[in-house]
Amino acid sequence: THSTFSFDGVSTLPQMLSSAQKAGVAFYGVSEHFDYDVPPTVQNPDFSYIDQEEYFHSARHLQEDYQGVMNVLIGAEFGYTQDVNAHSRYALTIEKYRPDFIVNSVHTCNGQDYYYKKPYYDAQGKLRDKKEVYREYLQLVYQSLFVPYAYDIVAHVGYVARYAPYQDNAITLAEYQEEYDKILKTVIEKGKILEVNAKGCSKGETTPSYEIVQRYFELGGRNISYASDAHETGAIAYCRTEIIQILKAIGFTHLTVPDNGEYIQIEI
Repeated sequence: THSTFSFDGVSTLPQMLSSAQKAGVAFYGVSEHFDYDVPPTVQNPDFSYIDQEEYFHSARHLQEDYQGVMNVLIGAEFGYTQDVNAHSRYALTIEKYRPDFIVNSVHTCNGQDYYYKKPYYDAQGKLRDKKEVYREYLQLVYQSLFVPYAYDIVAHVGYVARYAPYQDNAITLAEYQEEYDKILKTVIEKGKILEVNAKGCSKGETTPSYEIVQRYFELGGRNISYASDAHETGAIAYCRTEIIQILKAIGFTHLTVPDNGEYIQIEI
């Protein structure tokens, strides 16, 4: 989840934790955005980098306040980029602040977030071929698995389709199985956790889609995490019951919760 420590957060961290505790949440992970994949030259008007010092200072105090009441994990979401300077900044964050867990995600291509549409268009403003864009994105996801800093969760694989301006924006296993299999096998080989993100659940889907999660299971993947990706209190535990039912139908028996290098298995 995220709070107002992230540039796109709506509810404050105290509000998020209070709501989670009232909802009976046992493990609650905060993973604010560390968007060093976005160069200063291409920032959007509503964007700002996180105040690391203030975030970790405040979050650790709140973590102490909830000790014995709710397991609060203070994490970070690192947006992947090929820029080695950003890699160094992420590594320094880990060294200085020791997050309880780290989420590895791909939101951008050449510094531009897919949310703002630019990666889908060429320099002349013409819509690019969908397969070209999607394969480019999946290659970035694959590259992100080999970053020189630690991470635990591989997040919302398939993000590129969420904001795609195509008539059919699906990113299916049938079309991209070679790329997906490379990613999923590497996640398994590295012992990482695949995230199931609830965004899109209202339309009967998740990120990645259920067919990709099924493929992950077929290949031997068992480390799976649930993320509401909540940015406000009303989205905490969004679609969790429905997602858990699907995971159990696929064959999963546990969620995996990363905590300072230890992977806790929570029965579902």
